[in-house]
Amino acid sequence: MKPIIIQKYGGSSVATLEKLEAIAQRVVQRHADGYGIVVVVSAMGNATDELLRQASRIMPQPPARELDMLLSTGERTTMALLSIAIQKYGAEAISFTGSQSGIITNDSHAHARIIAVRPYRIQDELEKGKIVIVAGFQGTSYRNEITTLGRGGSDMTAVALAGALSAEACEIYSDVDGVYTADPKVVLDAQKLDTLSSADMMAMAQHGAKVLHDEAVAYARRHQIALHAKKSHASQLTGTYIRPDGWPDYAIQAAELRPTAVVSAKRVLWMDLYGIPLNLWLERVAQADGARIFDCQASDNHISALLDVWNCRDLEAIQNNFLEGCNPESRCERDVLNVTLVGEDIGRTLSIVSEAESRLRQAQITPKATYCQANAITFVVSQSDAENASRILHTLIKSS
Repeated sequence: MKPIIIQKYGGSSVATLEKLEAIAQRVVQRHADGYGIVVVVSAMGNATDELLRQASRIMPQPPARELDMLLSTGERTTMALLSIAIQKYGAEAISFTGSQSGIITNDSHAHARIIAVRPYRIQDELEKGKIVIVAGFQGTSYRNEITTLGRGGSDMTAVALAGALSAEACEIYSDVDGVYTADPKVVLDAQKLDTLSSADMMAMAQHGAKVLHDEAVAYARRHQIALHAKKSHASQLTGTYIRPDGWPDYAIQAAELRPTAVVSAKRVLWMDLYGIPLNLWLERVAQADGARIFDCQASDNHISALLDVWNCRDLEAIQNNFLEGCNPESRCERDVLNVTLVGEDIGRTLSIVSEAESRLRQAQITPKATYCQANAITFVVSQSDAENASRILHTLIKSS
């Protein structure tokens, strides 16, 4: 068996037929170099969003099962077109849906979790010398129902297949050429990272970086899978190498610990709630379909928390639900963002926390809350201060 490479291409990378054909030519060349190639694809461009819009025109809250049936067609379109393009350029190819690929999930529609991978058909076709194209983002439940994996699900498909097929590498292609120390559109002197620990990458993804899905990074770390984040249509494909072991290649002394990157999410909900028990609050988080907890500090009848609500629709209703029954001094705010420093063990390093707070104060930025995790320090600031706060905190990386 040839060494296997998994390649995943996101929606912007396959947005047009011209881009699909360019990818097909690259895949054919890589196959000719002696690799077994499995390509995982997302829906083309904004196809998923358009399907969601069509469904919502019929019914504001479509049934989750039917929505999965609908949304799974986006990736199926891409897989078939790419397979056709590869065959146009002289290589044998075959396309598979998630279920045909052996992606087995639980029975949770819209946010299914992969529970097993049985890639027997993929292995058979690779042995025949074919390039295999797989529809990402989807699988089949143990009840034989079509399921989808939620936003970022194609990353999860690629990493899970890499583990099941003992792939040599898992390459994640997007419209950026790797992982940066900050958003280059906000911090003009942000630098591309040539290598990164999976621990840092996971903390970045968990706090808003969209280069890689956090659950995919966590899976890769557990299963010791190397990841390469690369740009889809670039002549040089160096990108960023994410080490599977999660630790630097050299010993770091505590005094040398410095931040690796600064990230922000696109849409968050921050709350400071009094008079609500933790179990009731967790029930309300579960009811806020698509919400995820970034950071949380809880004590007796007091909860301070930051939620990622990028995938949530009716934020006003979610906000009102969290405030219901709480004491009058409780707050739940949408006009905020997180600005998060990421780095190995920096959340345990008081000097970095103190220095970051000092620099923000000097710029007259007062965080509404500060949360520390082992590999992340998060400051909750107003949306109007977020970009400036990112630039200020990035100076901590520059001075490292």
